[in-house]
Order: sequence, then structure tokens, then C-alpha cells
Amino acid sequence: MAKILLVEDDSEVCAFINKGLAEQGYDVSVAMEGLQGKQMAITHEYDLIILDIMLPGINGIEICKAVREVRQTPILFLTALGSTENVVLGLDSGADDYLKKPFKFIELLARVRTLLRRSPVQTTSDKEDVFTFSDLVLDDQTKTVKRGGVEVSLTSTEYRLLFMFIKNAKRVLSRVDMLEEVWGVQFDLGTNVVDVYVNYLRKKLEKVNPKRLIHTVIGMGYVLKEES
Repeated sequence: MAKILLVEDDSEVCAFINKGLAEQGYDVSVAMEGLQGKQMAITHEYDLIILDIMLPGINGIEICKAVREVRQTPILFLTALGSTENVVLGLDSGADDYLKKPFKFIELLARVRTLLRRSPVQTTSDKEDVFTFSDLVLDDQTKTVKRGGVEVSLTSTEYRLLFMFIKNAKRVLSRVDMLEEVWGVQFDLGTNVVDVYVNYLRKKLEKVNPKRLIHTVIGMGYVLKEES
């Protein structure tokens, strides 16, 4: 049974999520203010943390940063702040995914399942776990990424997105393809989450080497290829 920490100060939203996840068989612990949530998050082991950004005591951004200093538990942000700047701020603090309020429970559940999904047991050799493209090297055994020999620190969602690109190098991937593969969502939710994550992944890769590898194909999606 997966253990989930829910940090949410809105009692109605908290009860709604808690009840829904419990009915799905998850073991849910609840904190309704920031300091308590931070303490629970850094002192106990959870499989997933669902974290509101706006909290009394200490905000979700600061909690996320504190968690990342001690563990890599997947973190899903809940936010009423819909601007790209606020989303990127959350991702920059170490979150793996975000969901804008209000949301449908089925959408939350899809995000939860994706973040909890574990990689299958590896039966291939180390060599078969290493993928390369241009100066990128992705080692799926150690879950590490290097560009030009420099390690690039990625969240689990960013890693899955890059893994999808490198496995499908030079192939145009649609946003629906990526939603299904990376987020486990089988339909377009009308969200720009794919674009946000692609841009965020680009920034991390291009911080090491400004040569762009992930290109936009207007009206179709994105492709991993070298510049011509």
C-alpha cells in the first residue's frame, strides 16, 4: 500500500482528496499547515507528497526545498496560481508535477498513479540501459543524465520526458503522445503542462550546452534532433 502525505489547508479540498485516495487503497497522512507538513515530510518516508503551494506557517515552495535536501520523494504541487512563472517556480524548487485548482479527482488520480509508478525490474545488461544522442548520455540503470560529460539534475518527470525523447530520437512526438507516456493521461486535458516541462527540460540541458536538441514542430509537437 503506497503511503501518501497530503499537505492542504483547505478542509473541504483536504477531505475530498483524502476520501478519494483512501477509497483507492492508499494510506494517506494529512497535515493542514506548513510547519507540520514540513516536519512530517522530512522525518517520515512517503511514496508521494501532495503539496499545496499556499499554506499557513510556511509555503509549499519552502517545504519542497527542505524535502529535496534529504530525499527524492515524488512531489505533486496543487496550485491556484496558474501563471507559467508560478508553475516554473514550483518546478524549480524540485517538484515533479503540478495540478491547477480546481481539478477533477480522475485527473489527480492519473497524476498520482504516474508518480507512483515504478520502473520494471531491469533484466537487460548495463550497456543496454545506456542511451546516447549527440552529447547526451542517459543511464536508465542509475537514472542519471549527462551532457558533454556534465551531470544534469532532473526531477523524475523531467527524466521520464527525456527518456521518451531519447528512445524516439528524430521522431516527432505529439503532446497527446507525451501526456499518455509521461503523465499516464490518455486524453488532452487542455493543459500546457507538456509545454512547460519541455521548456524546463530545455533550460537544464542548454545550461550545460546552448546547442538546442529539443525542437518545436509547429502544429505537431516536439522532436529530439540535432540542429541542421
